[in-house]
Amino acid sequence: MSASLLPPLNALRAFEATARLGGVGRAAQALHVTHGAISRQLKLLEDHLGLALFQRAGRGLRLTAAGTRLQEACSEAFTGIEDCVRALQRPATSPALVLGCSGSVLARWMIPRLPALQAALPGVHLQWSALDGSFSETQATLDAVLLLAQGPWPRGWQVRELAPERVGVVVAPSHPAAHRLRHVPPSALLQETLLHTSSRPQAWPAWAQAHDLDPAQLQLGTGFEHLYYLLEAAVAGLGPAIAPEPLVAEDLAAGRLLAPWGFAATGGFWVLARPDGPVDARVDALADWVVEQLR
Repeated sequence: MSASLLPPLNALRAFEATARLGGVGRAAQALHVTHGAISRQLKLLEDHLGLALFQRAGRGLRLTAAGTRLQEACSEAFTGIEDCVRALQRPATSPALVLGCSGSVLARWMIPRLPALQAALPGVHLQWSALDGSFSETQATLDAVLLLAQGPWPRGWQVRELAPERVGVVVAPSHPAAHRLRHVPPSALLQETLLHTSSRPQAWPAWAQAHDLDPAQLQLGTGFEHLYYLLEAAVAGLGPAIAPEPLVAEDLAAGRLLAPWGFAATGGFWVLARPDGPVDARVDALADWVVEQLR
């Protein structure tokens, strides 16, 4: 629209206040001007449009049909301007992105990579929240969650699959059976006492079934509440454990752990999920970064 068609802004502001508050006096008080100033602006606006915007109703004013249409447009426009100004006046620093992550993934995988993450995404300020389980009502209060999980995905979440989950048996070279396990089939593990974690009770049975073994023949020994403690016990040589590949990659590279039969897909995924709502570009940028790291 050409600027010449727009009425003076002061006249529109006076009209919007009068229509919203229901009288010239109230509008004058709200805008901190005189009653006469409001009346002059209303006349200026009606003259500019060539239309009557109000009609007398007893001692008050009532909008005409044209006035009603203009009030709706003015209300929407002024509200949009106020919202924009409010956003422009916010501090330049965006609030922290609150990200949930299991304590094991946070300690063994994410924390060592935080310097690289901060260098790659310098504008993203993260606040970490350790969590257990997945897709709970409590987690829906976070901006996003990084999980090892398996579909179908629940309603109310936007889930991005980052990489397939791969798990395998790991054992420290100092464990008495380590050398022997490197040269025998997976069935040899049925003779060993296994470390396990209550946070992933199905990990060993699923591994056994994937290798055509009877889960009932597994000999479970010491259990740990969290995967992190399980892997620390494995590194200490307390027995074979089962672990997601990325969480033990550095231990394998350094020779602190061995993976006699490698790693295999579980059907689950590393996922970055957020509750349904407005798009947050920071979450998408973080997801892209995690994908690169998992490669």
